[in-house]
Amino acid sequence: MAPDRICVGAISGAFGVGGEVRLKSFCAQPEAIAAYAPLYTEDGARSFGVRITRAIPGGLAARLSGITTKEEADALRGTSLFADRERLPSLPDDEFYHADLIGLPVFDTGGAQLGTVRAIYNHGAGDILEIFAPGRRTALLLPFTKAVVPTVDLTAGRIVADPPEETGE
Repeated sequence: MAPDRICVGAISGAFGVGGEVRLKSFCAQPEAIAAYAPLYTEDGARSFGVRITRAIPGGLAARLSGITTKEEADALRGTSLFADRERLPSLPDDEFYHADLIGLPVFDTGGAQLGTVRAIYNHGAGDILEIFAPGRRTALLLPFTKAVVPTVDLTAGRIVADPPEETGE
């Protein structure tokens, strides 16, 4: 995948029999995903124009350019969709694209490396950073809040965290 692209959504299957897809948008304004088209597959081999047709439970129904049958739409189930970074809005200083955080080293406030951001999760109560460190039996999960993660320095390529005291590994 080209490093100048950000994952903005995923196709969860066909919607109906006319070639529409079920689209899950990862954008703050779900319908904005269409404005970032063309959207690309992870390998960049395919691209699609997007027209949102309606909101549906769990996402959006959409037409993708070149997809005209239920079978073509179903074949795209599980496909992540990426937009060129320059088509996306600039973010305020305290907001970040997940793609910019994954892979960054994380240090504690004393300068000791805690590990590297492997993933970011959100189960409804806010973002959680998954920090992986060789030698740890389990990943370190940190709430992505100002109190726990006071510094994200994309220019220097590092995160400073002040994790709560651990009770054991």
